[in-house]
Amino acid sequence: MNESKEFKKDASIVSAVGIFGNLILTVFKAVAGIIGHSSAMVSDAVHSASDVLSSIIAIIGIRISVHPSDESHPYGHERFEPVAAIILAVILAATGVSIGTEVGEKIFSGDYNSLETPSLIALIAAIVSVVSKEAMYRYTKHYADKHDSSALKASAWDHRSDAFSSIGALIGIAGARLGVKVLDPIASIIICLFILKAAYSIFMEAVQKMVDHACPEEVQQEIRDCVSAQKGVESIDVLNTREFGNRIYVDLEISANGSLSLKEGHEIAERVHDAVEETFPKVKHITVHVNPVEV
Repeated sequence: MNESKEFKKDASIVSAVGIFGNLILTVFKAVAGIIGHSSAMVSDAVHSASDVLSSIIAIIGIRISVHPSDESHPYGHERFEPVAAIILAVILAATGVSIGTEVGEKIFSGDYNSLETPSLIALIAAIVSVVSKEAMYRYTKHYADKHDSSALKASAWDHRSDAFSSIGALIGIAGARLGVKVLDPIASIIICLFILKAAYSIFMEAVQKMVDHACPEEVQQEIRDCVSAQKGVESIDVLNTREFGNRIYVDLEISANGSLSLKEGHEIAERVHDAVEETFPKVKHITVHVNPVEV
């Protein structure tokens, strides 16, 4: 199975698990929040509902990103994946602002006596959510790291932010049940902040992959070491890298003995080209230019 097919298969399974899990949690937390009179749990349910939509968008982005190059997209479709991640970030940010605005009105009204005390079912729902979402985060993060997928990373951190927000809901509900009713809506504000932080992180990572951001320095050094180890390479004159979705493009200039024939110089370039692509599976394309030098 080639890399793109394996990625597509893993991403589809991970996203399906995320959608199914979030659907169950959304219904459970919404019912628990309404019956249990907890605004924090209702907000947490809204967060889980946004996760369902996020997973659907991630699937769409990933399926498009693995399409082969065509006449309209000669460099491939990898950038559709960070586009999906940016859409996820916008959805998360909108969700956070919506929750924060609604609950903020309750807090600043000052009428805390009118707030209802959350019941035990809301507390149980918060505990179940924390455990479930952390498990979903670890599961999704494993495959996100395996394929270096920005869309899967976005989904993973979506799960983690939901786990954190459920911790906030748990504290708020427990505090409200102990008599401090305002802690329940305050927990909703905490949920809002976690959502906004996750949205910002996802957005910035996706944008870097959209604007030809260079690879990390350690990756560039590993490429230099690989190139320098090839027979016939006298030095590396230029090395430029750029991230293209979850793949890498490399532009390289090397120096070789100027007395070599054109055929021998070409063989050196081919050797470097093949070594880099074999050593670094994420490299989609590498251009090698050979400069003649006196040795």
